[in-house]
Amino acid sequence: MIPEPTATAASRPSEQNENSQDEANSSGAVNHSEDESGNENRQKSVRRRKRAHKGSENVKQKRAKAGCSGVRRAGGSPRKKRHVEAVTLFEVITMGRSAMQVVIDDWIEAYVRDRDSSLLDLISFFIQCSGCKGVVTAEMCQSKEDTDVMSKMVEEMDEVAGLQYKKFLAFPWILTVTWPMDTDSVEYPLIQSGPYGRWFHSEFCDFVSVLVAQCQHSVIFDSYLMNTLISLLTELSNSYIRAFRHTCTLAAVKLLSSLVGVALSLSVSIENSQKLYEVQKSKTMRQKSTLQLDRIQKTITELQEKRAEIESMMDIVFKGVFLKRYRDVLPEIRSICMEELGLWMKRYSSAFLNDSYLKYMGWMMHDKIPDVRLKCVLGLQGLYGDPLLLPKMDLFTSRFKDRMISMTLDKDNEVAVQTMKLLVLISRTSDDVLSPEDYKQLLQFVYSSQRPLAATAGELLYSRLLNTVAPASDTQDEMNEEETHKQQTFIKLKALLQFYQESELHKHVVYLVDSLWDCGGALLKDWPTLTSVLLQDPSSQSPGLTQAEQAVLVEVLVASVRQASEGPALAGRSGAKKVMSAREKKILVDDSAKLTEHLLTVLPKLLTKFSSSCDIVSSLMKIPQYFLTECPEAENTQAVSSLMTEIGAVLELHSDPAVLEAAARTYLSLCGEETAGCSTARAARDSLVQRWVDHLTALLGDSLKGDSLSSDKEKTGEILATLKKLRAFHNCHDLSRWNLFTLLSPLLSVESSQGGALPEVLSEVLQCLCYSMLWSLNTSSETLTSREKAASQRLQLRLFCERGHSCLSHSDQEVRQQAFLGICDVLTAHSYQLHVWDPTSFGPLLYTPSPKLQRALLNFVCVHVFVGPDCDSQGSVSENSEVERLEDLHKRRNLLAAYCKLIVHGVLEMSMAAEVFMYYRKYYNDFGDIIKETMYRTRQTDKIESARTLVLCLQQLFVRLKREQESGGRAHPGVQTFTSIKELARRFALTFGDLFKFRECVVMIHRNSIEFVFQEFSQTPDTPTPPYLSYLTILSEFSSKLLKPDKKTVLSYLQKHTAEHIINLREECWQPLIYYRASLLAVAEGEDAVSYVSSDRKPHMPNRSPFSKQKLEGGKSPCPSNPADSKDNKVHRSSFSPSHQEKTPDMDPFSVPVEPPVKRLNIEASVLSTGSEADEDTVEIEL
Repeated sequence: MIPEPTATAASRPSEQNENSQDEANSSGAVNHSEDESGNENRQKSVRRRKRAHKGSENVKQKRAKAGCSGVRRAGGSPRKKRHVEAVTLFEVITMGRSAMQVVIDDWIEAYVRDRDSSLLDLISFFIQCSGCKGVVTAEMCQSKEDTDVMSKMVEEMDEVAGLQYKKFLAFPWILTVTWPMDTDSVEYPLIQSGPYGRWFHSEFCDFVSVLVAQCQHSVIFDSYLMNTLISLLTELSNSYIRAFRHTCTLAAVKLLSSLVGVALSLSVSIENSQKLYEVQKSKTMRQKSTLQLDRIQKTITELQEKRAEIESMMDIVFKGVFLKRYRDVLPEIRSICMEELGLWMKRYSSAFLNDSYLKYMGWMMHDKIPDVRLKCVLGLQGLYGDPLLLPKMDLFTSRFKDRMISMTLDKDNEVAVQTMKLLVLISRTSDDVLSPEDYKQLLQFVYSSQRPLAATAGELLYSRLLNTVAPASDTQDEMNEEETHKQQTFIKLKALLQFYQESELHKHVVYLVDSLWDCGGALLKDWPTLTSVLLQDPSSQSPGLTQAEQAVLVEVLVASVRQASEGPALAGRSGAKKVMSAREKKILVDDSAKLTEHLLTVLPKLLTKFSSSCDIVSSLMKIPQYFLTECPEAENTQAVSSLMTEIGAVLELHSDPAVLEAAARTYLSLCGEETAGCSTARAARDSLVQRWVDHLTALLGDSLKGDSLSSDKEKTGEILATLKKLRAFHNCHDLSRWNLFTLLSPLLSVESSQGGALPEVLSEVLQCLCYSMLWSLNTSSETLTSREKAASQRLQLRLFCERGHSCLSHSDQEVRQQAFLGICDVLTAHSYQLHVWDPTSFGPLLYTPSPKLQRALLNFVCVHVFVGPDCDSQGSVSENSEVERLEDLHKRRNLLAAYCKLIVHGVLEMSMAAEVFMYYRKYYNDFGDIIKETMYRTRQTDKIESARTLVLCLQQLFVRLKREQESGGRAHPGVQTFTSIKELARRFALTFGDLFKFRECVVMIHRNSIEFVFQEFSQTPDTPTPPYLSYLTILSEFSSKLLKPDKKTVLSYLQKHTAEHIINLREECWQPLIYYRASLLAVAEGEDAVSYVSSDRKPHMPNRSPFSKQKLEGGKSPCPSNPADSKDNKVHRSSFSPSHQEKTPDMDPFSVPVEPPVKRLNIEASVLSTGSEADEDTVEIEL
C-alpha cells in the first residue's frame, strides 16, 4: 500500500495570512494529528466515520479536523455545530453524492475564510487518493519566474533512508511529498481488484465533478483555486510514480470534463442574454430602456469573459496533462485520455471537434492494447451518431477509413464488434463513404464464428441490400395489401439469394440465417410467403426462381425453422446467450406453434413438387423434426397421414444416404410418445419396414443359394438399395421384431471365390447386423426373460464376432473398417450391459473375445491407424487432396477410439494398450488426445496396472531397438530410435502430475525396470555388463517423479541387484548405471541427472584395487540423511583419509560395502566413501 499522507504546511492565523506577501519565503507544517493547533476545530477530539473494507490501503485514524484540515458534516443549527462529526475530504468519498455536495459547500465556506489552509486540505486529498501515506510539506513562493525556485523542482530518492522525494510548484505553494521507496509496486485505490476499485473510481470522479459544479458560481473564477489545482494535477500527472500519475491524470481529465459543463452552461446563458438583448433592442423608443440594455450588455460581456477564462483553463489542462499522458506507458491512462477526449468532442464540439483534436483519436486506434482501441471506437460512435457533427468528420473519415475497416479483423472480439457497429452507423449516415469493395469485404462477416460480430454484419447486410422498397409500378394501385407484401418479400428474398450465391460459401446458409435473425427475423419467419414463393409456378409475368435459387431458398426455410425452434445456439459459432429468458422461451414456443400449424399442411405439397430433387427433398424432410410436439394441429390425422404418404413416396424413389437419414430421424421425431399423432406415424413406419423386409427376403431367396450369391446387376442394385434403407432406419429405430440378424447373417459366410457379395453389400450387412446386436443388448432388461434367450443372444454375439473377424482380412478397405468398428462397438456395448445389469433379473451372459480375435484387432490398429509419417504429408498438394487427407484422418481417429474403448471398458487386457502407447509421441498431433485420455481412464480403473503397461511399452520398444542393432539390418519402420524412446518416457513421466497419488506407480516402474535390466544376468569376461543396461538411461526420466522418502528404497533395490557384480566405474559401458544412480540422488536436490553428474558433486573415483578394502573398514558410514550436506564438505572430496571419513557424513554415489551382502546388517545404509590412492588404475566395487 502507498502510505497515507500527513499534510504539513504553514499554520498561520488569518492576520498572518494577509501579510504573507511581505515575506520572502516562509515555510511551516500542517499535520493531520490531534496535537497540532492553529484552528479551533483542530483542538477537538472527534470520532471519525469508519468504512469497513478489508485490504484497503487507506487506514483511517482518529483526528481532530479544522475548517481547513477538515469540514463539518452539514445539518443542524449553528448551536449544534460543536456536536457535528468532522470529516476529511478523503472521507467524503465514502458518503455518497448527496453528502459530498454538503461537505464541499462547507469546504467552500472554509476556503472563503482561509483559502490557504483549505487548499492544503484539497492538496492532501489528492495525495491520499493516490494511496500515499507519506508526508506533504509546503512553503510559500513569491514568483514563478524565480530561477532559484525552479531549480528546486526535483524528484529523487534517498536509498540510504529508503525514501523518495518529489518537490513541485503549485503556485503559490512549493510542495514536497515524501514516501517510502517500495510503494510503487503495491496497489493503490484505483487499481484494486473487486468492487472496491470500481466503487472508488466512480466516487472519485463524482467528487471532482461536484467540486467544480459547486464552485462554478463563486470561487472558480478567483484566479487562485483553479490555478493551484491545475498546477498540482499537472505536476503529479508527470511523476514517474504510477499511483500519482494515474490518479492525477484521471482527476485532471475529469476536471476538464467538468469545466466543459461549466462552459456549456455559460454558453447557454450568453445565448439567452443575447436573445433578451435583441428583444429589448427591438422595442420602440418609448418602451426601450437604455439602462437595461447596458446592464444586459454588461452581463453578456462578463459571461463571455468567464467562458474565455474557462476555455483557457481547459487549454492549460489539455496541453499540460492530455498531450503528455495520451501516450503514457500505462494502458489505463491511455484509455482514460481517449474516453474523455471523445466526450469533450461530443459535448463541446465548437472547441474540440476539429482535425487538430481528432488526429489523436485516429492515432490511438493503432494502440496495441485492445481497451484503448475500444475507447477510441466508442468515442467515434458518439460523434458519427450525431447528424449535426458529421460535416466536421469528413477529413477524419477519408484519412482513417481504411484503419476502421481493418479493425473489424481485430483479435479482440469486442473491438471488432464495436468497429462493425461504427461502420454500420457510417453507412446509414453517409452513403458515399464506403465503396462497393468495402461493402463486399464487410458483408462477409455474416459468416464469422463470433455471433455478435456476425449479427452486426447481418444488420449491415439487411440495411444495405434487403431493407429496400419495391419500385412503383402501374399495377401497384390495383394490388391489395397482401400482394404488395408478397412482392416486397420476393424482392428481398431475391437479393438475399443473389448475395448468398455471389459469396460462394454454399454450405453456410444456417450461419447466414443466424446472422440476419436479430434484424431480419420478420422476413425469415414469414413462412407463408416463403412457401408460396417455392410453390409458385413461373409465368410470363413473374419469372420466379431458378432451380439453384429454389434449392438455396429451401435451405433458408429449413434454417429459419431450426432457428425458430431451437434458438441461436449453433455449432461452430460462439458468443450467443447460453441461458434464455422467459420471454425468449415464450417466443420460441409461439414460433414453433406457428410453423407447425403452417408447414404440416404445406410440406406434403413441397415434397410432391420437389420429389425428383434429392438435395431439396433431404432438406425438406428435416422440417418435421422441429415441429412442436403438443401442437393441436399435429393431432390432425389426415394431415399427418398425408405427410407420411409423401415421405414414403420419396423413399421409394431415393436411396441416397442424406435422404434416408433425414427420413429416419423424422420418423423418430414423429413416433415419440409425447408427439401428437404418433400412432399414425408408427403405423406408416411399420408398413414401410415390413414392405422392405418382404422385398429383401424375396430377393435373397432367389439370389442366395447355399454358400454362394448369384444375382444380376439389377437384383444386386435392389438388394443394396433395400439394405441401405433398412440400415438407415435400424440406426434410429428398433427393428428387432423383424429378426434382421437371422435374415442377413448368411451373407457374411459367402465366400468370394464362389461368387461372394459385393463389398457395398457386405458393408451394409455389417452395419445392419451391428445395429441389430446393439438394439438387442440395449433392450436386454426387457427382452431377456429366460436363460435360453440370454444364451441365444450370446450365440448371436459370438457369431457376429466370428464373421466380423473373417471380414477383417477382406480385400476391400471399407469392409475391413466396418467390420472392425462393428466388432468394437458390439463388444463395448456388451461390456457396458454387464456392468449395469440388475442381478435380480436375467441379463446378458459373459462373452470374452478369443485371443486370436484380440490379436487381430490389435494388428488392425497398428496397420490401418498408425501409418507411416510420410503418408500424413502427401495430401498437402492441393485443396482436394487436403480434404481427402482430413477425411482419412477422421476415419483413423474413429478406428483408434473404438479400440481404446475396448481397453477402457475392460474388454481387452490393459497390456494390449502397450502397442498403442508406443505411438504417443510420434503421432501426438493426430492421436495424442485419444491416447492421453486412454491413459487417464485406465489409471482410474487400475493405476498400478496402467503404470505396468507404460513400462511394458518402453521395454518392448527398447528390445526391438536392441535386436535391430544386433542384427545390423535395415531399419524397420516400427523401430524407434533411442532418443525417441527416451523422449516418450519423458512424456509418460509428465502424465504423473500428483506425486502422492501416483507414488506406488512410480516406485513400481523403477522396481520393474531394474528387474528388467538385471534379471538372469551372470557376469562373465565376455559380458561384463547386462545387455539392457542402457535402459537405465530411459528409466532416469521417471526419477524426478520419486518422492524423497522413496529414494532410499529404490537405491537399495538397485544395490541389491548389483551387489553380485564387479563394476568398473572407469569403463564407458557402465555409464548408464552412473547416470541413473545420479538421477536418483539428484531428486533430493532438485536437479536432473546431467547437472548432478557434471557438477562438483560428481565423486572423485580413486584408483583402488580390491585388496584395499581392508584399509577402509574404519571408514564405513551409514547412508547420509541429506545429500545436500555435501556442499559443506566438497573440498575434501578429492583426497579422503580414514579420519576424514569418520568426521564427514558425505559419501559416494556408489557405496562400497566392507562385507559381502549376506553378512551386512543394513543393506540400505551401507555406503562407504572412497580413499585417495592414486597409483591404482581401476576400482572394483562390490554392491
